[in-house]
Amino acid sequence: MKNIETLMKKAAELKAEGLVEGQISEELNISSETVTWLLTHVEKTATSPGPKDVSVDWSVIGRSAYRLGHLSLAISDIIDESLIASDSGVDVVVGIALSGLPLASMVANDLASELAVYTPSKQMLTKEAGQKARGNLSSNFADVKDKECIIIDDVITSGRTLEEAVEYLDSHGAKINAIAVLIDKKGIDEIAGVPVVSLLKVLRVN
Repeated sequence: MKNIETLMKKAAELKAEGLVEGQISEELNISSETVTWLLTHVEKTATSPGPKDVSVDWSVIGRSAYRLGHLSLAISDIIDESLIASDSGVDVVVGIALSGLPLASMVANDLASELAVYTPSKQMLTKEAGQKARGNLSSNFADVKDKECIIIDDVITSGRTLEEAVEYLDSHGAKINAIAVLIDKKGIDEIAGVPVVSLLKVLRVN
């Protein structure tokens, strides 16, 4: 995205296509608060400061399985380093839907592990107004009960999706040893007590 007007236009287009704010947040790799701001400000008239956020467009990587394969090897390497340091292992790689899944699949292959898929609540549509959406683990993939797990996602924005995933997996009997992402926009070392490793960290200096 070259500028804020382009980002506003894209957010509006996604909303017009029927996506909810959580899904728009996932597509644009920005926080839900930033999505709300983009959707409620008219192009070129937005004078109030927006949320402190960074839009990440990694589609040049995502459109190429070849490039994703190389990145998955790098992520697998930093996961190995983290697991060795904590003297732990991995039975199941848990991919966060939607954008974390291609990487998770390749990392699971790299680490000779099973694959599980977690769909967070922000991706879920509720049937009734006022009903709270809940995330879930797909039954079409590996179970996590009594397994050593790592979680893979593309970008950490607020960290809430991964906090939700850790809570869900923990309540379903998983032992979560690490979280790995392409880009950490919060520049954090752990989420809910689980170590975080990333290829890139975004650190604010103001």
